[in-house]
Amino acid sequence: MRIMWTLFKIIIALAITIPVALFALALTAGVVGAFVGLAVTALRVAVIALVVYGVYRIARFFFAPASASAKPVVAELPAVDPYYVAAMRELDSELRR
Repeated sequence: MRIMWTLFKIIIALAITIPVALFALALTAGVVGAFVGLAVTALRVAVIALVVYGVYRIARFFFAPASASAKPVVAELPAVDPYYVAAMRELDSELRR
């Protein structure tokens, strides 16, 4: 009788565990499938964006005016900062008093 009771408990445990395990497996497969789908969609969007950017760069190379690519001329900085000189004069006048 003891063996029968043990087998009965094992059967009950398996009757509960197997459906729960199958449900967890299906849920895991669904979540992994969703992530794989999102990854494929993100890859597809990245490839499309790369192609569009390439077409834009090629069109800009062929159709943009040449003067737009020239670098603007930067004026040279003065040799002496007038604000620094004025600040030093003011400081000197304050210290000499």
